[in-house]
Amino acid sequence: MTHPVDVHVGKRVRHRRWMVGMTQQQLAQKVGIKFQQIQKYETGINRISASRLWDIADSLGVSVGFFFDGLRDGMEEPAEGADMMSDKEALELVRAYFAMPENQRRRLFELALVLSHAA
Repeated sequence: MTHPVDVHVGKRVRHRRWMVGMTQQQLAQKVGIKFQQIQKYETGINRISASRLWDIADSLGVSVGFFFDGLRDGMEEPAEGADMMSDKEALELVRAYFAMPENQRRRLFELALVLSHAA
């Protein structure tokens, strides 16, 4: 049986890996394991040890704490925007946004604010 924290951490690994455009195979190679193990981590089937989580965080360019964001009292609760981040289209939009130069991101952000207020 999977633990909600393991499932949450696995989802955060998957989302971050996807956001940086890395495949499971690429992450597995960086960490020194097989991609099937990454699959098991991302689904929460297997727990990630502290040292392995450290290696994954380093490979994905985040702190270890990143994987626990959105948890309260050790149990997974939907954080604001959590459902949105499970949507592939939303993730693609966020990845495209961060691929833009800073000045274009700022202009797009300002446009989105204007459009959201007009709705």
